[in-house]
Amino acid sequence: MSIVQGQTGDWEMVIGLEVHAQVTSKAKLFSGAATEFGAAPNTQVSLVDAAFPGMLPVINGVCVEQAVRTGLGLKAEINLVSVFDRKNYFYADLPAGYQISQYKTPIVGKGEILLDLADGSTRKVGITRLHLEQDAGKSMHDQSPNETYVDLNRAGVALMEVVSEPDMRSGEEAGAYLKKLRAIMRYLGTCDGNMEEGSMRCDVNLSMRRVGDTTLGTRCEIKNVNSIRFVQQAIEYESRRQVEVLEGGGAIKQETRLWDTTKGETRSMRSKEDAHDYRYFPDPDLLPLKLDAAWVEGIKATLPELPDDKKARFIGDYGLKPYDAAVLVAEKSSADFFEKVAKDRDGKLAANWVTGELFGALNKLDKTIDTSPVSADALGGLVDLISNQTISGRIAKDVFEAMLETGKPAAQIVEEKGLRQVTDTGAIEKSIDDILAANADKVAEYKSGKDKLFGFFVGQVMKATGGKVNPAMLNELLKKKLL
Repeated sequence: MSIVQGQTGDWEMVIGLEVHAQVTSKAKLFSGAATEFGAAPNTQVSLVDAAFPGMLPVINGVCVEQAVRTGLGLKAEINLVSVFDRKNYFYADLPAGYQISQYKTPIVGKGEILLDLADGSTRKVGITRLHLEQDAGKSMHDQSPNETYVDLNRAGVALMEVVSEPDMRSGEEAGAYLKKLRAIMRYLGTCDGNMEEGSMRCDVNLSMRRVGDTTLGTRCEIKNVNSIRFVQQAIEYESRRQVEVLEGGGAIKQETRLWDTTKGETRSMRSKEDAHDYRYFPDPDLLPLKLDAAWVEGIKATLPELPDDKKARFIGDYGLKPYDAAVLVAEKSSADFFEKVAKDRDGKLAANWVTGELFGALNKLDKTIDTSPVSADALGGLVDLISNQTISGRIAKDVFEAMLETGKPAAQIVEEKGLRQVTDTGAIEKSIDDILAANADKVAEYKSGKDKLFGFFVGQVMKATGGKVNPAMLNELLKKKLL
């Protein structure tokens, strides 16, 4: 829980999220129009999407299956009977003047998501429902100083709206929720989760209350936030804004607000409509959607191993810490990469190299695990050289840098550069003797009680041998020499 300290005491955030996730499908929810991102404006619009008179919607079975898969992945109730409603409101980019959505009887009911927090702990957040609906088009106000342009390519695109319970208490928890939800959908193949392209958007519902109070305050909705970082920033700003209003004797108005990424603040957009303002009623062109229980069970049988189960297996099979396991399973491609590196090897060592050196290098190079210049097999070869003591961990970092630059395998780099670890006892003893003879004064100081000088001698031997001495053997032999 994140506490906001005000002038008159401490306040608690109460956060619920509504996530609009575009269904991975080649066609829209009620038409055969394409859904590819980046097409020229108004080139993916059918007569149904444009709401021409007499056009009737026909539901896309793939979108229904994707919604059920997602619901099963969220450990949620699948409603075998659901109803599509008309949600009435008027925008220039909503040709029909209504949106086909679901309200009281959605396709997916209550479920849950397990959050992975930075300290390694976990926390459950409830899912209220998941319902299917069609997207609206897009109004563009920056194309002309006097006119608004409308692109209907997104009109009718299938969305899953995932509504959480108001169970989150900090921006960190909201970020963890979005990361886990996106990971689950990517594992399932039901949404690509690309927030930059608009295929996953988030509405943040936030209210403040005194710490210890159990009643809910008046909430504000921050609409259409398109990155996890912006969600967290918006929560931080809006929570402090509300506290200032409340402590100043004011009242929070229930309203919809926008996040201004340039100014780093929320600003009022419109007063918040209640559900009855949309005049919901069952869509007369669509019969209730009825699912067969055996069909749902068949989908359930095809689900992949999801992030939470994979995380538990990584902890059990490879002895990983919960935090490291959570980092690795956040993306399926990262988890698969790690498993290739760790196969028949030290799992902890493999995890350290994947989450440390590799992820760090990919971040600097602005690459993903899928475009990594070092393959899983190549990194596994480097881990082998460390495990069999051919090279030390310090030398391995130099070898890894060379692998990034040249694409050569680790073994070849080690041989070409003569980086094999020195494990010959006689050679190590000679190096130690040379260093001790050259630093007789420090040897005397060490023997008089200055134990910290041991590290100095280790460093000098390493420097003299180019870091090739086996560290464990060096420490053991040096201790004997200094007795």
